[in-house]
Amino acid sequence: MRGRAGLGDGRYRYSAPDAFLATVKEDFDYLIVGGGAAGLSLAYHISQEPRLADKRVLLLEPEAKDQNDRTWSFWADAPTLFDGIVAHEWSSIAFRSPDFEQTFDLNRHRYKMIRGLDFYRFVRQMLVENPQFTWLKTTVTAVADMPDGARVTTPEGEFRGRYAFDSRPPQLAELRQPARHRYLLQHFVGWEVETDHDAFDPTTAEFMDFRGAQGQEARFMYVLPFGPRQALVEYTLFSETPLPKAEYEAALRNYLAQLLGGGSYRVTAEEIGAIPMTDHPLPARQGQHILNLGTRAGRAKPSTGYAFKRIQAHSARLVAALATTGAPPRHSTGDQWQFRLFDTLLLDIMQRRGELTRDIFSQLFQRNPVERIFDFLDERTTWQENLQIMNSVMPGPFLRSIWHVLRRRPGQR
Repeated sequence: MRGRAGLGDGRYRYSAPDAFLATVKEDFDYLIVGGGAAGLSLAYHISQEPRLADKRVLLLEPEAKDQNDRTWSFWADAPTLFDGIVAHEWSSIAFRSPDFEQTFDLNRHRYKMIRGLDFYRFVRQMLVENPQFTWLKTTVTAVADMPDGARVTTPEGEFRGRYAFDSRPPQLAELRQPARHRYLLQHFVGWEVETDHDAFDPTTAEFMDFRGAQGQEARFMYVLPFGPRQALVEYTLFSETPLPKAEYEAALRNYLAQLLGGGSYRVTAEEIGAIPMTDHPLPARQGQHILNLGTRAGRAKPSTGYAFKRIQAHSARLVAALATTGAPPRHSTGDQWQFRLFDTLLLDIMQRRGELTRDIFSQLFQRNPVERIFDFLDERTTWQENLQIMNSVMPGPFLRSIWHVLRRRPGQR
């Protein structure tokens, strides 16, 4: 008997371990470890590729994923596979700092947001109707590379596949090499608020509001309005350690008091997170038959923390190669070295002089079209455009960081 997942009320239905034992020695083509953004994205891309319709896929995930545990925001200048579940999109973004502020109308791009629960439900509903997918709610204790494939070990037994795709978070605390690499967090607390009067422009996302005190770090407010009276308001920092929760809340209250002129509001939901931002090498492969996904494969961009669209590009690249050649691409991510260098330079500045981040982003937005900035952060710009970007910001901090990169040692304050 094969265990299948159903959607129902938004929770998994799955086979009990004793009912699933018949499949312990059953082989699959692909094993996907983890059913979060990266694992579900790869599964969905596989389901949309007719040339892989005969491949049998086992997805292993320990959690029900029946809560709205996160949101993903991204900009896009082309249709995506998930446009149908976009909760809101914005045609303008605003940047604000003490010396420069401007609202930019987006031409090619739109800024979009997807809620985690909508994504989980959408993908699970599509996959549960596809007989090539088997689901198991379990914890993976080991993933091993074998001569003829990969093996995954769980409390329910072992499973084998031609390839395994591992999306478990990397254990950065165990991997840290602070004498060689830079380790920051993008950490935040966000409140979804409702007001009693019109207070927000639902066409404009407040992309970065740096007008608050920096405290020798990069600190900004981020506001996504869903309507004139509803918005997500988030206090975000780029630094090495999180703050006590009360400090985020105090900053949010102060910001809302100024923004609303003392008007009342209600907090309807809260979002808390910390995203690793590091130039520590995160390999795309663990062996001949094991490939990493998501943050484990470095898909959270080191200098910004944005991951959702990079995960989609990675999934599409993997699936295209599997469908064409039967094997993953030799270079599975397609990352280019010059953009990794740019990320490292900015991380070095953030770690060494975090307060300079405000000035650097101010100069970027003041001296470049916003579409060029988005293309640069998407790693799609040409060498000429890269030079235009680099020439638009003060050179001193970057020259010093280049020196730290050359001597293979992170800069210190």
